Amino acid sequence: MKIKTTFIALTLSLAPTFALAGGGCNSDKMNITASTCVEGTVYDAATGVCVPQTTS
Repeated sequence: MKIKTTFIALTLSLAPTFALAGGGCNSDKMNITASTCVEGTVYDAATGVCVPQTTS
């Protein structure tokens, strides 16, 4: 019983560590490509986001 309790305590103490390994909010920028931009916008590689398309 003591081993089971120790294992559960260790697992619960490490749970926040595994949750933080997800990447956070900045991981969304890594998934944007030119094909995911909506119509009227283009992918800007310098900033990593879709920007309104300008015509000249």
